[in-house]
Amino acid sequence: MNIKKIQLAVGLFIVISIMALSSLAIKVSNINEYANSESYQLTAHFDNIGGLKIRSAVKVGGVVVGRVTEIDLDISTMSPVVTMKIDSRYNQFSSETSAAILTAGLLGEQYISLTPGGDDEILADGDELYDTQSALVLEDLIGQFLFSKGSDESL
Repeated sequence: MNIKKIQLAVGLFIVISIMALSSLAIKVSNINEYANSESYQLTAHFDNIGGLKIRSAVKVGGVVVGRVTEIDLDISTMSPVVTMKIDSRYNQFSSETSAAILTAGLLGEQYISLTPGGDDEILADGDELYDTQSALVLEDLIGQFLFSKGSDESL
């Protein structure tokens, strides 16, 4: 009888542990952060998105206002198109808003930083941001530095 109580307690502990770990994994991954809230979508074309990923943050002044929901390639221009889901609480972005892909720290994850413009026309669901700045790729910068160093020595 005593062994059955111990087995039941261990089984209950394992079930509760699995539920707690699953809840923690969902919370950390931000899967449902904007799932139930009202939101609208904006798109932007970039020349290079670097290491930007789906569910990367969209920030204004360090405050997360949305997430990247889709990354695709526009076949006609052969440039990446990023679709962002913005929380409807932040629905006052003007048509002059610019988007830049930045990196958190030296080697951190990449995110989109929005800089609001001063125009009176407000962006709506499905609108596009035209003023974009592509990601700085560390390998490209190192290559440019090495190439410029080599050409300076030959002069």
